[in-house]
Amino acid sequence: MEFTGVEVVVLIAVALIAGAINTVAGGGSNLVLPTLMLMGMPPEVANATNRVGIFIESVVAVSEFKRHDRLDTFDLKLILIPMAVGGLFGALAAAFAPSDILKPLLIGTMILMSLLVLFRPAVVSPPSGTAVRLVRNTPSAWFGLLAAGFYGGFVQAGVGFLLLASIAGTLRYDFVRANAIKLVCTLVFTTVSLVIFIWQDQVAWLAGGILSVGYVLGAILGVKLAVHTDPKILRWFLFAATLLAGGAALLY
Repeated sequence: MEFTGVEVVVLIAVALIAGAINTVAGGGSNLVLPTLMLMGMPPEVANATNRVGIFIESVVAVSEFKRHDRLDTFDLKLILIPMAVGGLFGALAAAFAPSDILKPLLIGTMILMSLLVLFRPAVVSPPSGTAVRLVRNTPSAWFGLLAAGFYGGFVQAGVGFLLLASIAGTLRYDFVRANAIKLVCTLVFTTVSLVIFIWQDQVAWLAGGILSVGYVLGAILGVKLAVHTDPKILRWFLFAATLLAGGAALLY
């Protein structure tokens, strides 16, 4: 598939915005997937190709959060185990089934997150000084992370909200550190799902490379926003992102 100069600029710009949204909140893929499909890419190829940019974005964002000392690793291994398992089964399901069956779940997730941000902000952004809960002592976190991994492996779009609900809401990490761990989780299930999609020959590499440029720029911008912005403002950013991502989800 070839792209005009205008289409390349559009893809980079959309991926930049999506990368910033993914890093601070979630749902950026809801902007990228409709854009790829409007340019003539089949849904299953768009879903697979988007993972190339997400993979690169996650590597850059995790490195940036680590550089700013905002990535906690003491319980990371137990967080990643259910994520990887869920991502494997989700990617296998996506490779052999239409992705639109999860659209109602996606939109419902956006609505729920919008309401939580407005009326129960402590769920996604615990107050400063809140004690972190260990995964081994929080069985509900295992189910949430497994479900988020499956969803992320299946369709990707909007998975950041599910991860924040598990990491910040259940395990009680603060908003910035929850985002850092969220991106490590994203990197894990994206790696697993990308291997599956490459195996099924569903990746358009040129488009994936173009998206990666925008995603990297967006990730760098997103980390700067997350680290240096007041948590109250970040909650409103999350609220705006849920509305934008939910509206974009209605397009496909």
